[in-house]
Amino acid sequence: MTRFGYLIPTREAVMGGTPAAAPLLELATRAENAGYDSVWVGDSLLARPRHDPLTLLATISARTESVTLGTAVLLPAYRNPVLLAQQLATLDQVSAGRLVMGVGIAADRPNIRAEFEAAGVPFERRVGRLLEGLRLMRALWRGDAVDWDGRWTLRDAVLGPLPYRPGGPTVWGAGSHPNALARAGKWMDGWLPIWPDEGPRWRRLFDDVCDHARAAGRARPTGAHYLTCFVDENPEVALQRVDDFLASYYDVPGPVMRKAQACFGGNAEQTADWIEGFVNAGVEHVVLRFAGDHVRHLETLAELRARRGW
Repeated sequence: MTRFGYLIPTREAVMGGTPAAAPLLELATRAENAGYDSVWVGDSLLARPRHDPLTLLATISARTESVTLGTAVLLPAYRNPVLLAQQLATLDQVSAGRLVMGVGIAADRPNIRAEFEAAGVPFERRVGRLLEGLRLMRALWRGDAVDWDGRWTLRDAVLGPLPYRPGGPTVWGAGSHPNALARAGKWMDGWLPIWPDEGPRWRRLFDDVCDHARAAGRARPTGAHYLTCFVDENPEVALQRVDDFLASYYDVPGPVMRKAQACFGGNAEQTADWIEGFVNAGVEHVVLRFAGDHVRHLETLAELRARRGW
């Protein structure tokens, strides 16, 4: 059965001038009570200001009991991997092993490049930093003394605490570019893209990810997808709400963003049919981002899930 997750609207809270954490924490507990399997938090520093994902997830972990806690997605290249390994190990301990680390490299846009510059990280080297940093974190999570010569230098380094789960949190890679598919298959435990916008196409790309994993001698990865939607009795109103949301979020026209992300606006049954296309294609974990009206959508999608038997 497909698992369903909910993205906490940290970016929207800051955009709306209402950054108080309490309402966001309430949404997380509401999602768990409504039967969602996971809650997720995005990541950005200056390009799309929002709450720090690891701090917020640590607080959510103390207020929930069973939901998986995920980053959709974290940008590890901004962070020193030794410090990040300690933070993630602590969060995995706090949550008793409920952490999934979705990771990405960020899109090539002027505000993203400026964000990398502000963090003191070369934008052009972000892929190498991600992959080496991931290898270094996994080495530290084993608990053995680590010697490392690369972007970072370690001598006889031992991390504590170790993660709750031996080997550390599950890591899912984002992106649907061929290079991203290869990274997810060769280095990650799962794939969490934000595109394509239909199930059969997702399946074809996921098969490529699985091929890369098999060639690398790795286990079959988890297949996930990040979907944005808005439900209204009037499909035209719903689609306009999606476009308005995307335009305000990315400062790019909604119809343009819909060509690069899996987004849908329609009535309840139309939205259910769209999501079901991904379920039928084999998506194992759906992460839902709502383009507004979060309490209503949490309830609506929970009802649709029960009715469709997902």
